[in-house]
Amino acid sequence: MSIRNLDGRSFAKMILAGAHHLSQNAQIVDALNVFPVPDGDTGTNMNLSMTSGAKAVEETNTDHIGKVGVALSKGLLMGARGNSGVILSQLFRGFSKNIEQKEAIDAKEFALALQAGVDTAYKAVMKPIEGTILTVAKDAAKKAVAVSATEDQIDHVLELTIEEAKASLDRTPDLLPVLKEVGVVDSGGKGLLCVYEGFLASLRGEELPPKTASLPTLKELVSAEHHKSAQSHMNTEDIEFGYCTEFMVKFEDDKQSFEENAFRENLSEFGDSLLVVSDETLAKVHIHAEQPGEVLTYAQRYGSLINMKIENMRDQHSSIVNEEKDHSSAAPKAPAAEKQRFGVVSVAMGEGIADLFKSIGASVVIEGGQTMNPSTEDIVKAIENIHAETVFILPNNSNIVMAAKQAATVSSREVIVIPTKTVPQGMSAILSLNETASNKDNEAAMLEAIDYVKSGQITFAVRDTQIDGIDIAKDDYMGLFNGKITLTAKNQLDAAKELLSQMVTEDDEIVTIIKGEDASSEEMEALEAFIEETFEDVEVEVHDGRQPLYSYIFAVE
Repeated sequence: MSIRNLDGRSFAKMILAGAHHLSQNAQIVDALNVFPVPDGDTGTNMNLSMTSGAKAVEETNTDHIGKVGVALSKGLLMGARGNSGVILSQLFRGFSKNIEQKEAIDAKEFALALQAGVDTAYKAVMKPIEGTILTVAKDAAKKAVAVSATEDQIDHVLELTIEEAKASLDRTPDLLPVLKEVGVVDSGGKGLLCVYEGFLASLRGEELPPKTASLPTLKELVSAEHHKSAQSHMNTEDIEFGYCTEFMVKFEDDKQSFEENAFRENLSEFGDSLLVVSDETLAKVHIHAEQPGEVLTYAQRYGSLINMKIENMRDQHSSIVNEEKDHSSAAPKAPAAEKQRFGVVSVAMGEGIADLFKSIGASVVIEGGQTMNPSTEDIVKAIENIHAETVFILPNNSNIVMAAKQAATVSSREVIVIPTKTVPQGMSAILSLNETASNKDNEAAMLEAIDYVKSGQITFAVRDTQIDGIDIAKDDYMGLFNGKITLTAKNQLDAAKELLSQMVTEDDEIVTIIKGEDASSEEMEALEAFIEETFEDVEVEVHDGRQPLYSYIFAVE
């Protein structure tokens, strides 16, 4: 069968198939993560991100491939999680922008769109690293462009593109030494290959083994990683704006002309958790408002309202908490707080660490970190929930920094991302925030603070490997110093002692220990005694972080 043109419906099917195939291989992609720590989440992040894009496409009923691309781009943008998810969203953002005005595309246009995606993704990454998903995407797109110069069948172009993507993936260990040392290919590149394989199977009407009948909801995917209800951590009376309001505006020529930034700014006066995405015909709106009727009345100035949904969040919250705790009741709305100069969004894993961040000034703490990175949309909602002029974001994880920066560009607020990669860096940054200083001075102070603190972590190995010349056996305990594995030990306490010996110098004054779920009180006492005996002039602070996976987190200053 000759396939020389691709319309919106066929492309939509390709996207759904790509999402399904990635979902089926998410665990394989996770297993390719280089570090043998129990947080291999590239597959999970890419799966959640692609599912968000596919869901947006499912809601789009059109033959126009450009409009399908716009829906995919928006869905991926808001659902992007982790560095791999953000890069995936940028690849398809560039792809979709390139075909935005087209009803259908041919093989050459398909190839050029792949190349446009690569160009966009490379621009989005401050320091692109070869041997990653970027390289696989680049090599595949280059092949597509070359083949399409003489080949007009899209499926054949895609087949050869995939062949090159596989070859490029196999070459990633030659470009990134750590991959060769561990003996794996790049996990993000493998995830992208899965998406492309799904595309080709759909285009040719072939089956991919096995796939589910329908896409899982994002709630179901996230629930697989998080078993605690977010509602259980808040009170009904804390809900300031009680109605979750969602709708779409279908633009009409006889109505007021639409400008997205002005529309978003005006809507922000009605509530919080505001999200607005639009194209030339529609605007999709999500907002938490106390007077949803006023929101709808304002939006109606621009066109007709469709797909309206209004839910009473106080009633929903009470029902959810009642199911979990057998008690709770709706309460009167709390008065709105005075607008602050600064607010802080922090990401944390572990109830104790979340409480610690709140106690030192975090306005909102997003549950997340290793194994489950928050999405762009999660971060945007947290930003919009803060009643402050300027919001600082502390990702506290290297795999969340890109999503935080993407959220900052989407939000209508003044947002500054401080690229903290560890919990100690986040703590140091937030403690340096000065309420009387300017945005610029605070940003500089916080950046300086994260360079000053030393971070350490104790965790366990999930597989046998060798990295940075260190032989690691499955279930060994490992010490990470500023993100780098520096030691292994058969005993958790021994690993903690050795790591502290590497970290603490005669110039250091304070050691902060954040105790995880896997550290016993007896072991903690023994560790404190070791510090007192070994480092006489060092002050010790201990916090019960209750974090999973990492039995100890150390901050040394």
